[in-house]
Amino acid sequence: MFAVYVLLGSYTVTIPDFFKIVTAHLTGGEKIPGASFIVMEHKLPRAAVGTLIGVAFGLAGALFQTMLRNPLASPDIIGISYGASAAAVTAIVIFGAGGAVVSWAALGGALGVAAIIYAISRGSRSGGGNRGNAAGNRLILAGVGIAAALHAVVNFLMTRADIRTAAEALVWLNGSLNSANWERTGILAASLLVLVPAAMALSSPLRILELGDDTAAGLGIKVNAARLGLVLTAVGLAAVATAAAGPVAFVAFLAGPIARRLVRKASLPASAFTGALIVLAADFLAANIAPLVLGGTVLPVGVITGALGAPFLLWLLVTANRKDA
Repeated sequence: MFAVYVLLGSYTVTIPDFFKIVTAHLTGGEKIPGASFIVMEHKLPRAAVGTLIGVAFGLAGALFQTMLRNPLASPDIIGISYGASAAAVTAIVIFGAGGAVVSWAALGGALGVAAIIYAISRGSRSGGGNRGNAAGNRLILAGVGIAAALHAVVNFLMTRADIRTAAEALVWLNGSLNSANWERTGILAASLLVLVPAAMALSSPLRILELGDDTAAGLGIKVNAARLGLVLTAVGLAAVATAAAGPVAFVAFLAGPIARRLVRKASLPASAFTGALIVLAADFLAANIAPLVLGGTVLPVGVITGALGAPFLLWLLVTANRKDA
């Protein structure tokens, strides 16, 4: 999908020309007019950012869903993405911020909301083996409530903004790769170099936590420490991805269940690759196929992922109800 994204689309590049362009860029050789700029300053950084945020969202969603044993427990649903959105829109509308400042505001908002949600979930007093389930359910419910409140804040700020500011905020809220560049790619890559190994290191305690808190404690797992580490890692992954491209809807929610159906088991690597596949495919459709259907209108990637995620959420709820019945 990465190769399709870079080589095909509204501007196609042959494989020999691609390697010629990359080699010339790295060695300072002769550039191909037009093609070198499109590949090195548009297609490649956009594909790289799309891949990295897909990996981050996919891992974040899988960590939350596996730890809380609930397919609805993704950053989109439990309020972390809304925390980033509210902070970013506040920075854009009230302070007139742009660029990196908006990204840092989104990062701070996501981390702040995650801390509030985790603190509320720790207030559970259920005993015995149900303690982990109660805390997990409390975390999800707290996240949904906070997300609703933050959604109202975002709507209020949008009504107070002028048309240009509101349009800028709306593009960010939908999730877009338009701001992708090599600097953003480097920041994302550096963040994932820390967070992905942390997620993999926590994968063993994560599997044992699925058996329940009492069983995990009996097997030598420090339950509270392991859960805190998983929450921090998952929130970090979701926060850096949201800061880079906005709250790209439903990627974290979709990646884990789809990966589980493909490989027949819960798998963090499969979830990461599935997240990257979803983002790249959705942005390819948004940038190249949607304009053909919509008379030249290019959609943000979040519009496509949202259109895919909403029916999947409804299907998941219907199948869950059937199982309960």
